Amino acid sequence: MSLDFGKIKEAAQGYEKDMTKFLREIVKNPGESCDERAHIERIAEEMRRLEFDKVEIDPMGNVLGYMGSGKTLIGFDAHIDTVGIGNRDNWTFDPYEGYENETEIGGRGVSDQCGGIVSAVYGARIMKDLGLLSDKYAVLVTGTVQEEDCDGLCWQYIINEDKVRPAFVVSTEPTDGGIYRGQRGRMEIRVDVKGISCHGSAPERGDNAIYKMADILQDVRALNENDTADDKEIKGLVKMLDEKYNPQWQEANFLGRGTVTVSEIFFTSPSRCAVADSCSVSLDRRMTAGETWESCLDEIRALPAVKKYGSDVTVSMYEYARPSYTGLTYPIECYFPTWVIPEDHPVTKALEEAYKGLYGSERIGAPETLKMRKARPLTDKWTFSTNGVSIMGRNGIPCIGFGPGAEAQAHAPNEKTWKQDLVTCAAVYAALPAVYCK
Repeated sequence: MSLDFGKIKEAAQGYEKDMTKFLREIVKNPGESCDERAHIERIAEEMRRLEFDKVEIDPMGNVLGYMGSGKTLIGFDAHIDTVGIGNRDNWTFDPYEGYENETEIGGRGVSDQCGGIVSAVYGARIMKDLGLLSDKYAVLVTGTVQEEDCDGLCWQYIINEDKVRPAFVVSTEPTDGGIYRGQRGRMEIRVDVKGISCHGSAPERGDNAIYKMADILQDVRALNENDTADDKEIKGLVKMLDEKYNPQWQEANFLGRGTVTVSEIFFTSPSRCAVADSCSVSLDRRMTAGETWESCLDEIRALPAVKKYGSDVTVSMYEYARPSYTGLTYPIECYFPTWVIPEDHPVTKALEEAYKGLYGSERIGAPETLKMRKARPLTDKWTFSTNGVSIMGRNGIPCIGFGPGAEAQAHAPNEKTWKQDLVTCAAVYAALPAVYCK
């Protein structure tokens, strides 16, 4: 099939008003993790109105819409939960009523990332409008839940329980007009230290857990900040960018170095007049290529201060086990693997070909975005984490990113997106399956 890119662009542009209306109707309702029912029901309604061949809401609460009946299943994923609004005083407009003008749409979730589901739903409809569906492929559009709480959990359920495994998945998270082929991973680590309490007037009688933790935290800070010089007992995480320490150093340099920081601290003590008998911290660990959950836990366990305090220290990984809006609980470790798809992978090449056939070799966007976008390569990577941690990181299904909106709008007050991005992405989504399956 010879694609008429002009017709695809024209069809996508023709749906701009419908997409704008759909997006505003989704985000008028709060949709934080575990409270996404209103979002899901509105999306399912639109899928049925646009004559998707099958629309299902699974037991976790994810909506799955199918278009076509061909052999190769191609997925387009959008998480449709949002974070909260934070301090309402930081917003200049109502986060749920939102606003629109000639070029923009404002509201909580318009960039992160309900705009993605809108473009994907209409991209699939364009395939049907233009007769692009064939016996070679079928399209699956997923509106997924609980990503903001636990990225990838939804896809663990879809793959393992719904028994759905696409040939590849496009993440529609915001990409600032670019094509993203990977991201750093992350994990949530807990360090627990035991002490012995005593009266604060004679602290020498006890064993202060907070003092032990203070030593450990200095080592954690060194792990993040040190270089790899020979005189450093603790080699910094920057070492993973060096082929001496990491066989995957090239992809690590593409994704960026890992980091670790303290995000929370807790303690127990009988009173303010006593020595603390326990202290715990949460560590936010960002991982680059070549790092695993085992290597990250072992790295903390190997810190000099951790070894010094021996059995009084426990290093572990958090678990997520919060019920979805349907009441289903699907426990999982708080480990979100690094993933990266090769630059010469057929999926990467197909998405680049579809984009370039429609819009050329540079990123496009609204005028206020162009300077930043054109300064970046067309194919790049995310700073934040996505459902790709499960799709490709845990399950090895090729994943690539292209989505409306901007990373910088995620979780920010006065969140907005651009109508042009909705149109651009719908067109690219409509063209991609035919390009991949030609």
